[in-house]
Amino acid sequence: MANQEIDRSKRRFLVATTMTIGGVATAGVATPLVMSMMPSEAAKAAGAPVEVDLGRIEPGMKLDVEWRGRPVWIIRRTEEMYKGLAGLADQVADPNSEMPLQPKYCQNVGRSIKPEYLVLIGICTHLGCVPVAKLAEGGETDMGDTWKGGFHCPCHGSKFDLAGRVFKSQPAPKNLIVPPYKFLSDTRMLIGEDQA
Repeated sequence: MANQEIDRSKRRFLVATTMTIGGVATAGVATPLVMSMMPSEAAKAAGAPVEVDLGRIEPGMKLDVEWRGRPVWIIRRTEEMYKGLAGLADQVADPNSEMPLQPKYCQNVGRSIKPEYLVLIGICTHLGCVPVAKLAEGGETDMGDTWKGGFHCPCHGSKFDLAGRVFKSQPAPKNLIVPPYKFLSDTRMLIGEDQA
């Protein structure tokens, strides 16, 4: 009888040990399998939406992120930057973003869902160069005293305002592109999905 008790305790110990080792082995095999099903960094760059923390962008600053292998700029405009857009309507080629391929929510002066945030693909619509941000006004830049802030393509000279609207008589045929995006909260944005 005493031997049976010893055998049962050994049996319970061996079963528990075997189950533990089996569980660890299963987790060891399952982890790479599950990880292989998650999108890689290349897949994310190829088209998966990108979530952005807006809390780190101070007013008047630009944040660069990558979506689908392209630079996306998020500019947190100050109130003065936004107010300056209204006076440029007669100087820009498409003041209300009526050209095709623009989201409906960018068909306003600021070309944005919220006036404070501008979201643009940072590629010139002329030949695909990357414009330079010249966010400051006039005398603070080399763009002249009447400059209200915006973007300048150094390759062929195209100029865009702080809404990404191309000025008239520029090599670029249309405004900078606004990618699909939406706000998840006041401090979180998702680039790659349209606002509902």
